[in-house]
Amino acid sequence: MLQAIGLTSTPRRDLPPVVDDLTFEARPGTVTALHGPAGAGKTTALRLMLQLEPGRGVTYFRGRALHRVAHPAREVGVLLGDVPGHPSRTVRSQLRMLCAAAGVPGSRADDMLRAVGLDGARDQRIGTLPLVMDRRLGLACALLGGPHTLLLDEPGARLSVRESAWLYELLRAHADEGGTVLYTTADPRDAARNADRVVTLEEGRLVADQDAADFARTRLRPRVVVRTPYATRLAAVLAQESRAARRSVEVVAEGGNHLSVYGSDCATIGESAFRHGLLLHRLADETGDTGDSVVPRQALAPAPASIPGPSPAPEGPPAALSASEAPDADVAATAEEPFGATVADPDRPLPVTEPRSASAPEPAKVSVEAPEGSPAPDSESPPVLDSALVPDVDPDPLPAVQPPRRSPLWPVRYEIRRLLGVPSTPLVVLGVLFVSVVISVLLARNGRTPLPATLAAWPGLSPLPPAALGAGLIGAFSFGEEYRYPALTTGRGAVPRRLGLLLAKLAVAAGVGAFLAVLVVVADREALRFVYGGQLVPVPHNWPGLSANWFGLVIGCAWAGLLGAGVFRAAAAGVAAVLAVPVAFAPPLRHVLAAGPGRSVAGLPGRLRGLMSIEWSTAADRWVMGALKVVGQPVGVALALTLTVLLCAYVLTGLRGRARW
Repeated sequence: MLQAIGLTSTPRRDLPPVVDDLTFEARPGTVTALHGPAGAGKTTALRLMLQLEPGRGVTYFRGRALHRVAHPAREVGVLLGDVPGHPSRTVRSQLRMLCAAAGVPGSRADDMLRAVGLDGARDQRIGTLPLVMDRRLGLACALLGGPHTLLLDEPGARLSVRESAWLYELLRAHADEGGTVLYTTADPRDAARNADRVVTLEEGRLVADQDAADFARTRLRPRVVVRTPYATRLAAVLAQESRAARRSVEVVAEGGNHLSVYGSDCATIGESAFRHGLLLHRLADETGDTGDSVVPRQALAPAPASIPGPSPAPEGPPAALSASEAPDADVAATAEEPFGATVADPDRPLPVTEPRSASAPEPAKVSVEAPEGSPAPDSESPPVLDSALVPDVDPDPLPAVQPPRRSPLWPVRYEIRRLLGVPSTPLVVLGVLFVSVVISVLLARNGRTPLPATLAAWPGLSPLPPAALGAGLIGAFSFGEEYRYPALTTGRGAVPRRLGLLLAKLAVAAGVGAFLAVLVVVADREALRFVYGGQLVPVPHNWPGLSANWFGLVIGCAWAGLLGAGVFRAAAAGVAAVLAVPVAFAPPLRHVLAAGPGRSVAGLPGRLRGLMSIEWSTAADRWVMGALKVVGQPVGVALALTLTVLLCAYVLTGLRGRARW
């Protein structure tokens, strides 16, 4: 069960809160719709439940707050808008990355692709997915961990009727298995047709919490929609016949050649039109909304003129409808029950859905309608996807997932898959190799550059070698992509700020930096051997110290880029942090250290060995001395200070979130 208690968003700029003291519950085994017009606070309410929005209140998922749930992916599945993720990542790579974050096997990604009908699009990139496939991928991401509760924001918006029916059938199957489903919608007919319970919001406050049947009875009103070039004559005929038969019928002109008739049916209106020789282009049962229309009336048709007639029946809404209260004839309607199927309009194609009850009588149809399930697209409707790309499959029961066991390798596997799933990583590595080889060959040509600088491809004019810049750029992308394409924050609060993910990113960034450092030196050495011969590249006698210096520089730049992007939430800030080390911090330190040290640390490895009673080789002594020399260099000191400041800033600003990894 989901229980939202006292949800209140933080007001901004002396404005009232978007959500004000919202309290309701969504029961397991049911589909609950959070209904309200645009701006009612539906999305903000979902974000408050997920701790993504500042505010007050608490939400319990089966009796536990989200930050106390050990495995959030097993408890809550979320779909807020489009699928979050890097547009260059493939569908399968996205799901496998989220599998690592949720602690489920990677094979779960293939199972979910088959379950949502995207098995044939596993290698397609997210940025190229049409709306239908993007929505199916979002459902696969939400269901990846086998959650008990689903939170979805407008899941059926802009979908065709066939896709909407498939989606709500999948949600219904999840609820039938004992899960809790909560989704938002602005269409009252959608809520009445697909939900078991409807929670209505208006200006951020709860105004009703009803069963779907009660909501439909109080909010929706059956009507007959007519489109004819003789709208005025037909309205007069219907009003005259209703007075003669002493029936309560109300006829409202919706503008142009559209009429809405309340208190009658398709058969009666069709017979009246036939007797008087009036041509009908459309005749269909619909359900009108008695509340505020989701789409402004002025955007659809001119203000309707009410045609006088007898007073309506005592039940239902008032007889006289103003222009703003008149039902909308151009939004999805129902055909066979008060909140059933819709019938397409030849002028403005509308989707056609199958009715929920097969026993309902078939309404009379006079006009020629679009084929069922295949509405003709217009300029505002979403593109219809070819059935070959997204097969029309019934939602099968989702494969069961075993409860994951918490492991410190989850964030490491996630980070590795995130790093290798985008093309930017290999492109940066290849670019660094190419630039390093070219610079190294050019530096060796003049013969005045020392061998270590030649192998590192570090000319005197450049603040950093290409390998260090490339490592810093990859490190900056590590957190920069998390905030630009937040694949994790939507479902699990402030996960990218957690300590486990930070340590995983630091470890992976160090591994990538070390790999890049070795790769650049090997590539430059082989290029020099090929161009100038082997005698130009002897092994220096102080190679341990040089190696420690080189590894420390590249890995430190990778960490500086990572922490800079993590603190300022942008990859550009990470690159700026890397460049600030040699440009802003190293020159002042070089002047401070120019006088030379007063004392020497010679013999420190031997004293450490005696203190810890550890026997190590002479090579270990050389490595320790090399590391000390790295720390003693101006760039090393500046890099160490930068990393310390960024790490402290990250801890102070980032580790206050309560959501767990």
